[in-house]
Amino acid sequence: MINNSTISDTHSNYSATTSSHPKGLYVCFFTEMWERFSFYGLKALLIFYLTEHFLFSDKEATQIFGNFFALVYALPLLGGLIADRYLGYKKAVILGGVLLCLGHLGMAFEGMPAYINSKGVKIDSTGLNTFYLSLSFIIVGIGFLKPNISTIVGQLYSTNDPRKDAGFTLFYMGINLGAALAAIICGYIGRQYGWHYGFGLAGIGMLIGLCIFTLNQAHLINASENELSHQSLQPKRLGIFKVNHLIYLTALILIGLISLIVSNHQIVGTLLGLTFIIASVGLIVYCLYEKSKSVKQHLYAALSLIMMSTVFFLCFLQSGSSMNLFAERITDRSLLGITIPAPMFQSLNAIFIILMAPLFSKLWLKLNEKNKAPSTPIKFSIGLFLVGLGFAALVIGLYLSNNQHQVAMTWLISAYFLHTLGELCISPIGLSMITKLSTPKMAGLMMGLWFLGSAIAEYIAAFLAGNVGQIDNLSTLAGEAAQSLSQHQIFTSLYTDIMWIAFIGTAVTLLLTPLIKRWMGDID
Repeated sequence: MINNSTISDTHSNYSATTSSHPKGLYVCFFTEMWERFSFYGLKALLIFYLTEHFLFSDKEATQIFGNFFALVYALPLLGGLIADRYLGYKKAVILGGVLLCLGHLGMAFEGMPAYINSKGVKIDSTGLNTFYLSLSFIIVGIGFLKPNISTIVGQLYSTNDPRKDAGFTLFYMGINLGAALAAIICGYIGRQYGWHYGFGLAGIGMLIGLCIFTLNQAHLINASENELSHQSLQPKRLGIFKVNHLIYLTALILIGLISLIVSNHQIVGTLLGLTFIIASVGLIVYCLYEKSKSVKQHLYAALSLIMMSTVFFLCFLQSGSSMNLFAERITDRSLLGITIPAPMFQSLNAIFIILMAPLFSKLWLKLNEKNKAPSTPIKFSIGLFLVGLGFAALVIGLYLSNNQHQVAMTWLISAYFLHTLGELCISPIGLSMITKLSTPKMAGLMMGLWFLGSAIAEYIAAFLAGNVGQIDNLSTLAGEAAQSLSQHQIFTSLYTDIMWIAFIGTAVTLLLTPLIKRWMGDID
């Protein structure tokens, strides 16, 4: 636990010339580390829980998986807006943490598994409704926590502080330390000893993260000072009710509504589309009334980066769905006579980030000192190219598979490594840049838009991964070898398509780079 001694992390104490970071960064680091432990513990097991415990088809499972993660990335738009106007960032993080603890607690109660009766009809698990409700608590909880803890990190630094990118990269390393531990521990425990043990461990992780954040508020003084400067955060009432209390009640109502739609891919897609349209219209209206040319141009630059990140993530977010099934069904997972459980491969991305994030953090600082750092759009184009190379590695591995159509695990490991390098060029840099390009009153909203782009990407990624669902229709094929061959062909087609999406995104980003740099001005 971080020491609670009285400190003052004001910007004057941490000038841009020093390489040390505010202590509040480490509070956010450990809070987010444990929150990500809970989230990625769920992610490592979810696709298998859907197909094996609830007996959903691959297509149904990838759609529910996609719905969940799309809503996880969409709700920060609402959570960021509410934090900007009413709750403040710290209260929003605490509310999100409480909801997450309740959601993960519900996941630990799995109920009786689904089964096929004597007539060949699937009988649903007794825990299906509890499962949907628990997912909804987690979705809304992340909506309040995710954008606002990132905003707090951004406010610990001044706008042009050169340590900011390095700070976000270290923060991102905390995210992935939790993710790595989750995939290994929860993934193994959940597969070997029971789903409820794996999900229960994830919930304990969230509880630890919530305790760290609430017990170390003094180190977040910069963020709290910023909140007090906004009149909109002063206590307000609506009639006899406090607005804060109405927000808490609305969150519970929202949880109930989401539990009813989380399994419906069409409804979720429609809501994402409507949210995108409403947000776009709102931003257009804002630009029409905004008098500052630089503010407008910064907004254009931020939206361009969000669109590029969306292309990156619709490729990258295959990891929890199709790449998990790829590891389970078509990868040779034998190592020294031991078969590695498929969920544990989810730890590779996080492990590589833990190893590479400090190097990238130092690299950006060194290049900044020498005025040789690539611009943010160039970093994004490099990230897109690397994720394309990762899928190219999987396609090569598929072509070089053995007689049983099994792919050597080195190709899957290589893909995760390349995807990680790409992620380090986009995700932490993007989070940092959005906080730089946003006005103080729109910081939470713009961070929410960043995650809305990821939500749309997850929905598209689930649609692409749904192609793997075709393997449910292989019962007419003769024998296991024919099924393996068909899976091999489906994965080859899927990953070839995604590879070209990434490479085309790279080319478009490079073409737009001069314009985006002009919009960004001196903020980079």
